[in-house]
Amino acid sequence: MTTGRDAAAWHLVGLVAPVVILSGNLAGGAWTLSGVILVLLVYPLLDVLSGTGRPALVTHTGRSLLTALPYIHVVLQGGVFATLIWRVHLDGYAWTTWIAALSSGLNTGISAIVVAHEMGHSRPLTFRWWLARLNLLTAMYLHFTLEHNRQHHPAVATSGDPASAPRGRAFWYQLVCSVPAQFIDAWQLSVRSGRTGLRNTVLRGLALQSLVILILWTALSGWVALVVIFHAGVAVFLLEYVNYIQHYGLSRDITERIAARHAWESQTRWSRWTLLELTRHSDHHVRAIVPFWQLRPHPGAPELPAGYYACWWPCLVPPIWKRWVGKRIPRNTA
Repeated sequence: MTTGRDAAAWHLVGLVAPVVILSGNLAGGAWTLSGVILVLLVYPLLDVLSGTGRPALVTHTGRSLLTALPYIHVVLQGGVFATLIWRVHLDGYAWTTWIAALSSGLNTGISAIVVAHEMGHSRPLTFRWWLARLNLLTAMYLHFTLEHNRQHHPAVATSGDPASAPRGRAFWYQLVCSVPAQFIDAWQLSVRSGRTGLRNTVLRGLALQSLVILILWTALSGWVALVVIFHAGVAVFLLEYVNYIQHYGLSRDITERIAARHAWESQTRWSRWTLLELTRHSDHHVRAIVPFWQLRPHPGAPELPAGYYACWWPCLVPPIWKRWVGKRIPRNTA
């Protein structure tokens, strides 16, 4: 059986993508492709080859490592974001600019937003909560924490949750429905909490994001600002992909208590290790404030046919996805 120390140490492989992408931004040229190849081609293979694994006891040393891991991700994300701006400013209109933006956007999606999701469940205005906001600022998606915590979690697997895709809905259609609906939900949540006008949390987030883009535009160039926006779009695309596969086809009555069967999970090792156990999503919805390393599989939870990386390409082809996953949807949730 895997020891607690080994179980914790394996999560360090989650730092490979940020380091590779940061290095690619610094090296330039064909090296900017390294992050794209790693995440979109190598990781799906590793997802399949790594197999599945069950939880192991985490030692005190392991807990210390796992507690520090999200902070390391935050630092590396800052490096990726800064080196992307540097690479764009250096290369201008070259093809490496767009590849660096794509690669960096992948990191913002699989590292920055995943860490923001983990830290965003912390008590508001704590240091961890502010770090989550910082990561979301690099993704130009500051309303995520508000909508995720106060709309998605209470309404998951119901028609009131834009992030939960009903059975039969293609990812592409879900994408165009979910993104604006979540923004509107966040805005309305802020209004209902008494934050109207200039005090609206979402409006302030928009203002801050616009200020960042304006600074990049005036201090560097409009081209740099445009590429940073494109990079953020890639990250949001990944976020919505994850939302889609986490809840596709699962439903409940709004009066029904949230249970493990209302979110998909996966025990695939590579996805677990590199995404801070995000794949144990059923337990996350049952115990949202539990640290990622304490999440456990649920016997009654629906299980995806593969890990998050291996589901990527099939998910982009709706007929394949519906046939592959549809037969796994529990009868009592659809």
